Amino acid sequence: MTVPIKERYFEDYQVGETFEYGNCTVTEEEIVEFATRYDPQSFHVDKEAAQQSIFGGLIASGWLTGSLMMRMAVDHMISPLSSMGSPGIDELRWVKPVRPGDRLRVRATVLASKQSQTKPDRGVIELLQEAINQDDEVVMSIRGWGMYRCRSAAAS
Repeated sequence: MTVPIKERYFEDYQVGETFEYGNCTVTEEEIVEFATRYDPQSFHVDKEAAQQSIFGGLIASGWLTGSLMMRMAVDHMISPLSSMGSPGIDELRWVKPVRPGDRLRVRATVLASKQSQTKPDRGVIELLQEAINQDDEVVMSIRGWGMYRCRSAAAS
């Protein structure tokens, strides 16, 4: 029996398993609003300047794309029963620009899992998470770790 993703514990994740989830359309308004506050480079906040840039138009900050991926992960993948946060990421790539009107989803693949030797109530799952646009192009990838409580720890 496959455990629903939002009800999973560390033991329920299998290396090689892939999940696809989410659906969000990126708007010009949120690109400009986010960048104005957090990443005010001209190609994120000024349409005319962005036209003259190497991107040929307005693009989203990579940090906005990462934030959208995180929201989709919380909504669709991260188990509220067992998630214990993350010890970090090892690799982040902004592969292609995200533009107004792009529709994104996420593909997450379990690369590895390891139960803690010093804290046996938890383990870490290594994931490759990819943001994919409406043309099936990977626009961003993150290789990192999620920490999850073990089922036996939850029972006690």
